[in-house]
Amino acid sequence: MQHVDALVLGGGAAGLFCGGRLAKRGRSVSVLDHSKKPGEKIRISGGGRCNFTNLETDAKCFLSENPHFAKSALARYTPWDFCSLMAEHGLTWHEKTLGQLFCDQKSGAVIEMLIRELEGSGGELRLETEIYEVKRDADAFVVQTSVGPINAESVVVATGGLSIPKIGATGFAYELAKQFGHSVIDPRPALVPMTFTDGYKETFSELSGVAIPVEARAEAGPSFVENMLLTHRGLSGPSVLQVSSYWNGSEALSFDLVPGQSALDWLQGAKQTAPKQPLSQTLAEKLPARFANYFPSEANLAPSTRLASLSNQQIDHLAQLLKAWRLKPAGTEGWRTAEVTAGGVATDALSSRTMESKLQPGLFFIGECVDVTGWLGGYNFQWAWASAAAAAEAA
Repeated sequence: MQHVDALVLGGGAAGLFCGGRLAKRGRSVSVLDHSKKPGEKIRISGGGRCNFTNLETDAKCFLSENPHFAKSALARYTPWDFCSLMAEHGLTWHEKTLGQLFCDQKSGAVIEMLIRELEGSGGELRLETEIYEVKRDADAFVVQTSVGPINAESVVVATGGLSIPKIGATGFAYELAKQFGHSVIDPRPALVPMTFTDGYKETFSELSGVAIPVEARAEAGPSFVENMLLTHRGLSGPSVLQVSSYWNGSEALSFDLVPGQSALDWLQGAKQTAPKQPLSQTLAEKLPARFANYFPSEANLAPSTRLASLSNQQIDHLAQLLKAWRLKPAGTEGWRTAEVTAGGVATDALSSRTMESKLQPGLFFIGECVDVTGWLGGYNFQWAWASAAAAAEAA
Protein backbone atom coordinates (compact mmCIF):
# COMPACT_ATOMS: atom_id res chain seq x y z
CA MET A 1 0.00 0.00 0.00
CA GLN A 2 1.32 3.41 -0.99
CA HIS A 3 1.48 6.03 1.76
CA VAL A 4 1.37 9.80 1.34
CA ASP A 5 0.95 12.61 3.79
CA ALA A 6 -1.78 14.23 1.67
CA LEU A 7 -3.86 12.82 -1.15
CA VAL A 8 -5.61 15.33 -3.44
CA LEU A 9 -8.59 14.01 -5.36
CA GLY A 10 -9.02 16.00 -8.57
CA GLY A 11 -6.48 17.42 -11.01
CA GLY A 12 -8.25 20.64 -11.90
CA ALA A 13 -7.33 24.19 -10.93
CA ALA A 14 -7.89 23.80 -7.18
CA GLY A 15 -6.39 20.31 -6.95
CA LEU A 16 -3.20 21.05 -8.88
CA PHE A 17 -2.62 24.29 -7.01
CA CYS A 18 -3.25 22.72 -3.62
CA GLY A 19 -0.94 19.81 -4.45
CA GLY A 20 1.85 22.17 -5.42
CA ARG A 21 1.58 24.17 -2.21
CA LEU A 22 1.44 21.01 -0.11
CA ALA A 23 4.57 19.70 -1.81
CA LYS A 24 6.34 23.01 -1.15
CA ARG A 25 5.52 22.55 2.55
CA GLY A 26 7.47 19.32 2.42
CA ARG A 27 4.41 17.08 2.48
CA SER A 28 4.48 13.92 0.39
CA VAL A 29 1.52 14.42 -1.92
CA SER A 30 -0.21 12.67 -4.78
CA VAL A 31 -2.86 14.28 -7.01
CA LEU A 32 -5.28 11.84 -8.66
CA ASP A 33 -7.63 12.44 -11.57
CA HIS A 34 -9.71 10.10 -13.73
CA SER A 35 -9.19 12.19 -16.88
CA LYS A 36 -6.48 11.82 -19.51
CA LYS A 37 -5.44 15.47 -19.18
CA PRO A 38 -5.27 17.74 -16.13
CA GLY A 39 -6.84 21.17 -15.78
CA GLU A 40 -9.40 20.88 -18.55
CA LYS A 41 -11.48 23.81 -17.25
CA ILE A 42 -8.35 25.92 -17.25
CA ARG A 43 -7.67 24.82 -20.82
CA ILE A 44 -11.06 25.95 -22.16
CA SER A 45 -11.48 29.07 -20.01
CA GLY A 46 -11.71 32.40 -21.78
CA GLY A 47 -11.67 30.70 -25.16
CA GLY A 48 -8.28 29.23 -24.35
CA ARG A 49 -6.84 32.52 -23.12
CA CYS A 50 -7.45 31.68 -19.44
CA ASN A 51 -9.19 34.39 -17.44
CA PHE A 52 -7.27 33.27 -14.35
CA THR A 53 -8.46 35.85 -11.78
CA ASN A 54 -10.23 39.16 -11.27
CA LEU A 55 -8.75 42.23 -9.61
CA GLU A 56 -12.15 43.16 -8.21
CA THR A 57 -12.41 39.94 -6.18
CA ASP A 58 -14.54 40.41 -3.08
CA ALA A 59 -16.83 38.13 -1.11
CA LYS A 60 -19.83 40.05 -2.48
CA CYS A 61 -19.00 38.59 -5.91
CA PHE A 62 -19.84 35.07 -4.73
CA LEU A 63 -23.08 33.18 -4.08
CA SER A 64 -23.37 30.93 -1.04
CA GLU A 65 -25.85 29.99 1.66
CA ASN A 66 -23.29 31.64 3.95
CA PRO A 67 -22.13 34.83 2.17
CA HIS A 68 -19.37 35.33 4.78
CA PHE A 69 -17.71 31.94 4.38
CA ALA A 70 -15.38 32.88 1.51
CA LYS A 71 -14.03 36.02 3.17
CA SER A 72 -11.18 34.42 5.12
CA ALA A 73 -9.64 32.45 2.28
CA LEU A 74 -10.07 35.27 -0.26
CA ALA A 75 -8.42 37.76 2.08
CA ARG A 76 -5.41 35.55 2.71
CA TYR A 77 -4.71 34.63 -0.93
CA THR A 78 -5.37 37.51 -3.31
CA PRO A 79 -5.31 37.94 -7.09
CA TRP A 80 -1.92 39.62 -6.77
CA ASP A 81 -0.54 36.58 -4.96
CA PHE A 82 -1.36 34.44 -7.98
CA CYS A 83 0.04 37.11 -10.32
CA SER A 84 3.31 36.92 -8.36
CA LEU A 85 3.43 33.16 -8.93
CA MET A 86 2.81 33.70 -12.65
CA ALA A 87 5.65 36.23 -12.76
CA GLU A 88 8.02 33.76 -11.09
CA HIS A 89 7.39 31.42 -14.03
CA GLY A 90 7.85 34.13 -16.64
CA LEU A 91 4.16 34.41 -17.48
CA THR A 92 2.54 37.75 -18.25
CA TRP A 93 -1.03 38.95 -18.38
CA HIS A 94 -3.30 41.76 -19.43
CA GLU A 95 -6.53 43.21 -18.10
CA LYS A 96 -9.43 43.00 -20.51
CA THR A 97 -12.50 44.58 -18.88
CA LEU A 98 -14.03 44.77 -15.42
CA GLY A 99 -10.87 43.58 -13.66
CA GLN A 100 -10.55 40.37 -15.70
CA LEU A 101 -6.94 39.19 -16.10
CA PHE A 102 -5.96 36.94 -19.02
CA CYS A 103 -2.71 35.05 -19.51
CA ASP A 104 -0.74 36.30 -22.52
CA GLN A 105 0.73 32.83 -23.03
CA LYS A 106 -2.73 31.19 -23.09
CA SER A 107 -4.24 28.54 -20.83
CA GLY A 108 -1.76 25.75 -21.53
CA ALA A 109 1.00 27.81 -19.93
CA VAL A 110 -0.98 28.12 -16.69
CA ILE A 111 -1.54 24.37 -16.56
CA GLU A 112 2.17 23.74 -17.18
CA MET A 113 3.03 26.17 -14.39
CA LEU A 114 0.80 24.35 -11.90
CA ILE A 115 2.30 20.98 -12.86
CA ARG A 116 5.84 22.36 -12.49
CA GLU A 117 4.92 23.70 -9.05
CA LEU A 118 3.64 20.25 -8.06
CA GLU A 119 6.23 17.95 -9.57
CA GLY A 120 9.16 20.35 -9.10
CA SER A 121 8.56 20.19 -5.36
CA GLY A 122 8.36 16.40 -5.27
CA GLY A 123 4.61 15.94 -5.68
CA GLU A 124 3.05 13.36 -7.96
CA LEU A 125 0.28 13.66 -10.56
CA ARG A 126 -1.53 10.48 -11.55
CA LEU A 127 -4.01 10.69 -14.41
CA GLU A 128 -6.51 8.10 -15.68
CA THR A 129 -6.86 6.87 -12.11
CA GLU A 130 -10.28 5.87 -10.82
CA ILE A 131 -11.25 6.33 -7.18
CA TYR A 132 -13.45 3.52 -5.91
CA GLU A 133 -13.74 4.10 -2.18
CA VAL A 134 -12.59 6.43 0.58
CA LYS A 135 -12.64 5.13 4.15
CA ARG A 136 -11.20 6.24 7.44
CA ASP A 137 -9.54 3.75 9.78
CA ALA A 138 -8.08 4.43 13.20
CA ASP A 139 -4.93 6.11 11.91
CA ALA A 140 -5.52 7.40 8.40
CA PHE A 141 -7.65 7.39 5.27
CA VAL A 142 -7.54 4.39 2.98
CA VAL A 143 -8.44 5.21 -0.63
CA GLN A 144 -9.06 2.36 -3.04
CA THR A 145 -8.03 3.28 -6.58
CA SER A 146 -7.45 1.64 -9.93
CA VAL A 147 -3.70 1.70 -9.18
CA GLY A 148 -4.15 0.09 -5.77
CA PRO A 149 -4.88 1.29 -2.23
CA ILE A 150 -3.36 4.52 -0.97
CA ASN A 151 -2.99 5.40 2.69
CA ALA A 152 -3.09 9.13 3.51
CA GLU A 153 -3.10 11.27 6.63
CA SER A 154 -5.18 13.94 4.85
CA VAL A 155 -7.54 13.84 1.89
CA VAL A 156 -8.36 16.99 -0.08
CA VAL A 157 -11.45 16.75 -2.29
CA ALA A 158 -11.11 18.96 -5.37
CA THR A 159 -13.19 17.02 -7.89
CA GLY A 160 -15.38 19.97 -8.91
CA GLY A 161 -19.07 20.09 -9.66
CA LEU A 162 -21.43 18.91 -12.39
CA SER A 163 -20.83 21.56 -15.04
CA ILE A 164 -19.57 20.54 -18.50
CA PRO A 165 -19.80 16.73 -18.16
CA LYS A 166 -17.98 16.20 -21.48
CA ILE A 167 -14.72 17.07 -19.75
CA GLY A 168 -15.34 14.61 -16.93
CA ALA A 169 -17.51 16.41 -14.37
CA THR A 170 -19.16 14.12 -11.81
CA GLY A 171 -20.97 14.32 -8.48
CA PHE A 172 -18.19 12.43 -6.69
CA ALA A 173 -17.52 15.20 -4.15
CA TYR A 174 -21.16 15.36 -3.10
CA GLU A 175 -21.43 11.61 -2.51
CA LEU A 176 -18.21 11.60 -0.52
CA ALA A 177 -19.36 14.56 1.54
CA LYS A 178 -22.63 12.82 2.38
CA GLN A 179 -20.71 9.67 3.30
CA PHE A 180 -18.94 11.63 6.04
CA GLY A 181 -22.11 13.31 7.29
CA HIS A 182 -22.03 16.60 5.37
CA SER A 183 -25.13 18.14 3.83
CA VAL A 184 -25.14 19.27 0.21
CA ILE A 185 -26.94 22.34 -1.12
CA ASP A 186 -28.78 21.16 -4.24
CA PRO A 187 -26.38 21.72 -7.15
CA ARG A 188 -27.71 23.71 -10.11
CA PRO A 189 -26.21 25.01 -13.36
CA ALA A 190 -24.80 28.54 -13.05
CA LEU A 191 -23.31 31.00 -15.53
CA VAL A 192 -25.45 29.30 -18.15
CA PRO A 193 -27.47 30.48 -21.20
CA MET A 194 -31.26 30.75 -20.87
CA THR A 195 -33.74 28.95 -23.12
CA PHE A 196 -37.28 29.80 -24.26
CA THR A 197 -40.16 27.68 -25.53
CA ASP A 198 -42.77 30.39 -26.22
CA GLY A 199 -42.92 32.85 -29.12
CA TYR A 200 -39.58 34.30 -28.11
CA LYS A 201 -37.78 31.12 -29.14
CA GLU A 202 -38.57 31.79 -32.81
CA THR A 203 -37.95 35.51 -32.44
CA PHE A 204 -34.54 35.09 -30.84
CA SER A 205 -33.60 32.46 -33.41
CA GLU A 206 -34.39 34.90 -36.22
CA LEU A 207 -32.33 37.58 -34.46
CA SER A 208 -29.51 35.19 -33.54
CA GLY A 209 -26.16 36.89 -33.29
CA VAL A 210 -27.49 40.28 -32.18
CA ALA A 211 -25.64 41.62 -29.13
CA ILE A 212 -27.05 44.45 -27.01
CA PRO A 213 -25.43 46.25 -24.04
CA VAL A 214 -28.00 45.92 -21.24
CA GLU A 215 -28.41 46.10 -17.49
CA ALA A 216 -29.78 42.68 -16.52
CA ARG A 217 -31.28 41.67 -13.21
CA ALA A 218 -32.92 38.68 -11.53
CA GLU A 219 -35.23 39.47 -8.63
CA ALA A 220 -32.88 38.06 -5.98
CA GLY A 221 -29.55 39.37 -7.20
CA PRO A 222 -27.56 42.43 -8.24
CA SER A 223 -27.74 43.96 -11.71
CA PHE A 224 -25.03 43.48 -14.34
CA VAL A 225 -24.24 45.93 -17.14
CA GLU A 226 -22.80 43.82 -19.93
CA ASN A 227 -23.80 42.44 -23.32
CA MET A 228 -26.85 40.26 -23.93
CA LEU A 229 -26.61 37.91 -26.91
CA LEU A 230 -29.64 36.56 -28.79
CA THR A 231 -29.15 32.94 -29.89
CA HIS A 232 -30.99 30.15 -31.70
CA ARG A 233 -31.97 28.71 -28.31
CA GLY A 234 -32.66 31.90 -26.37
CA LEU A 235 -30.38 34.34 -24.56
CA SER A 236 -26.71 34.26 -23.68
CA GLY A 237 -23.87 36.76 -23.30
CA PRO A 238 -22.13 37.93 -20.11
CA SER A 239 -25.14 39.74 -18.58
CA VAL A 240 -27.42 36.72 -19.05
CA LEU A 241 -24.84 34.27 -17.70
CA GLN A 242 -24.41 36.45 -14.64
CA VAL A 243 -28.11 36.67 -13.76
CA SER A 244 -28.63 32.96 -14.49
CA SER A 245 -26.78 32.19 -11.25
CA TYR A 246 -29.45 34.10 -9.30
CA TRP A 247 -32.47 32.89 -11.29
CA ASN A 248 -34.97 30.92 -9.16
CA GLY A 249 -36.33 28.84 -12.03
CA SER A 250 -39.69 30.55 -12.41
CA GLU A 251 -39.29 34.33 -12.27
CA ALA A 252 -39.01 36.80 -15.13
CA LEU A 253 -35.70 38.50 -15.77
CA SER A 254 -35.55 42.27 -16.34
CA PHE A 255 -33.43 43.96 -19.00
CA ASP A 256 -32.76 47.69 -19.28
CA LEU A 257 -31.99 48.16 -22.99
CA VAL A 258 -30.68 51.71 -22.58
CA PRO A 259 -28.74 51.54 -19.29
CA GLY A 260 -27.79 54.83 -17.75
CA GLN A 261 -30.19 56.80 -19.94
CA SER A 262 -33.74 58.12 -19.69
CA ALA A 263 -35.71 56.37 -22.43
CA LEU A 264 -38.64 58.73 -21.93
CA ASP A 265 -36.56 61.90 -22.38
CA TRP A 266 -34.90 60.42 -25.46
CA LEU A 267 -38.17 59.41 -27.15
CA GLN A 268 -39.90 62.66 -26.31
CA GLY A 269 -36.96 64.64 -27.64
CA ALA A 270 -36.84 62.57 -30.83
CA LYS A 271 -40.55 63.18 -31.43
CA GLN A 272 -39.96 66.91 -31.22
CA THR A 273 -36.86 67.06 -33.40
CA ALA A 274 -37.70 64.37 -36.00
CA PRO A 275 -41.49 63.83 -35.94
CA LYS A 276 -41.58 62.15 -39.36
CA GLN A 277 -38.88 59.62 -38.54
CA PRO A 278 -39.95 55.94 -38.40
CA LEU A 279 -39.82 54.42 -34.94
CA SER A 280 -37.36 51.71 -36.02
CA GLN A 281 -34.93 54.36 -37.25
CA THR A 282 -35.10 56.18 -33.92
CA LEU A 283 -34.55 52.99 -31.93
CA ALA A 284 -31.58 52.15 -34.17
CA GLU A 285 -29.80 55.16 -32.68
CA LYS A 286 -29.45 53.17 -29.44
CA LEU A 287 -30.01 49.54 -30.47
CA PRO A 288 -28.73 47.20 -33.23
CA ALA A 289 -30.71 47.77 -36.44
CA ARG A 290 -32.21 44.26 -36.64
CA PHE A 291 -33.40 44.47 -33.05
CA ALA A 292 -34.64 48.03 -33.49
CA ASN A 293 -36.82 46.84 -36.35
CA TYR A 294 -38.28 44.10 -34.14
CA PHE A 295 -38.75 45.87 -30.82
CA PRO A 296 -41.76 48.11 -31.70
CA SER A 297 -43.88 44.94 -31.84
CA GLU A 298 -43.31 44.56 -28.09
CA ALA A 299 -45.41 47.71 -27.70
CA ASN A 300 -47.90 46.63 -30.40
CA LEU A 301 -46.47 49.18 -32.81
CA ALA A 302 -45.19 48.87 -36.37
CA PRO A 303 -41.53 49.63 -37.16
CA SER A 304 -42.68 52.18 -39.73
CA THR A 305 -44.81 54.12 -37.22
CA ARG A 306 -43.98 57.83 -37.42
CA LEU A 307 -42.96 59.41 -34.14
CA ALA A 308 -45.50 62.20 -34.64
CA SER A 309 -48.34 59.68 -34.54
CA LEU A 310 -47.39 58.30 -31.15
CA SER A 311 -49.53 59.37 -28.22
CA ASN A 312 -47.98 60.28 -24.88
CA GLN A 313 -49.35 57.04 -23.49
CA GLN A 314 -47.68 55.00 -26.25
CA ILE A 315 -44.36 56.77 -25.70
CA ASP A 316 -44.61 56.16 -21.94
CA HIS A 317 -45.31 52.47 -22.54
CA LEU A 318 -42.44 52.09 -24.98
CA ALA A 319 -40.07 53.89 -22.61
CA GLN A 320 -41.09 51.56 -19.77
CA LEU A 321 -40.43 48.52 -21.97
CA LEU A 322 -37.01 49.83 -22.94
CA LYS A 323 -36.07 50.33 -19.28
CA ALA A 324 -37.57 47.09 -17.95
CA TRP A 325 -38.12 44.48 -20.66
CA ARG A 326 -39.30 41.45 -18.71
CA LEU A 327 -38.70 37.98 -20.12
CA LYS A 328 -39.52 34.67 -18.46
CA PRO A 329 -37.17 31.87 -19.56
CA ALA A 330 -38.40 28.30 -19.82
CA GLY A 331 -35.13 27.06 -18.39
CA THR A 332 -31.39 26.95 -18.97
CA GLU A 333 -29.15 24.99 -21.31
CA GLY A 334 -28.20 22.93 -18.26
CA TRP A 335 -24.98 21.22 -17.29
CA ARG A 336 -23.79 20.88 -20.89
CA THR A 337 -22.89 24.56 -21.20
CA ALA A 338 -22.95 25.80 -17.58
CA GLU A 339 -19.57 27.28 -16.73
CA VAL A 340 -19.84 26.44 -13.03
CA THR A 341 -22.00 24.68 -10.46
CA ALA A 342 -23.96 26.66 -7.87
CA GLY A 343 -24.67 24.92 -4.57
CA GLY A 344 -22.52 22.05 -3.38
CA VAL A 345 -20.99 20.93 -0.08
CA ALA A 346 -22.60 23.06 2.63
CA THR A 347 -20.19 25.39 4.37
CA ASP A 348 -21.68 25.06 7.86
CA ALA A 349 -19.56 22.00 8.59
CA LEU A 350 -16.36 23.34 7.02
CA SER A 351 -13.71 25.58 8.56
CA SER A 352 -13.62 28.87 6.68
CA ARG A 353 -9.92 29.19 7.52
CA THR A 354 -8.69 25.75 6.42
CA MET A 355 -11.57 24.18 4.42
CA GLU A 356 -11.30 21.19 6.78
CA SER A 357 -14.35 19.18 7.72
CA LYS A 358 -15.63 19.79 11.23
CA LEU A 359 -17.10 16.28 11.15
CA GLN A 360 -14.04 14.33 9.99
CA PRO A 361 -10.57 15.66 10.82
CA GLY A 362 -8.15 15.41 7.91
CA LEU A 363 -10.83 15.72 5.24
CA PHE A 364 -10.91 18.92 3.19
CA PHE A 365 -13.18 20.27 0.44
CA ILE A 366 -12.02 23.00 -1.94
CA GLY A 367 -12.93 24.68 -5.22
CA GLU A 368 -16.14 24.28 -7.17
CA CYS A 369 -17.52 21.38 -5.11
CA VAL A 370 -18.05 23.77 -2.18
CA ASP A 371 -21.16 25.97 -1.94
CA VAL A 372 -19.26 29.06 -3.09
CA THR A 373 -19.91 30.24 -6.65
CA GLY A 374 -18.33 33.29 -8.25
CA TRP A 375 -19.47 35.72 -10.88
CA LEU A 376 -18.31 35.44 -14.47
CA GLY A 377 -14.86 36.85 -15.15
CA GLY A 378 -12.16 34.95 -13.24
CA TYR A 379 -13.79 34.91 -9.81
CA ASN A 380 -14.22 31.13 -9.71
CA PHE A 381 -10.54 30.58 -10.48
CA GLN A 382 -9.63 32.95 -7.65
CA TRP A 383 -11.83 30.90 -5.32
CA ALA A 384 -10.00 27.77 -6.53
CA TRP A 385 -6.60 29.34 -5.74
CA ALA A 386 -7.72 30.82 -2.41
CA SER A 387 -9.52 27.75 -1.07
CA ALA A 388 -6.64 25.52 -2.19
CA ALA A 389 -4.11 27.76 -0.47
CA ALA A 390 -6.16 27.66 2.73
CA ALA A 391 -6.34 23.85 2.72
CA ALA A 392 -2.65 23.49 1.87
CA GLU A 393 -1.71 25.27 5.09
CA ALA A 394 -3.36 22.55 7.17
CA ALA A 395 -3.62 19.30 5.15
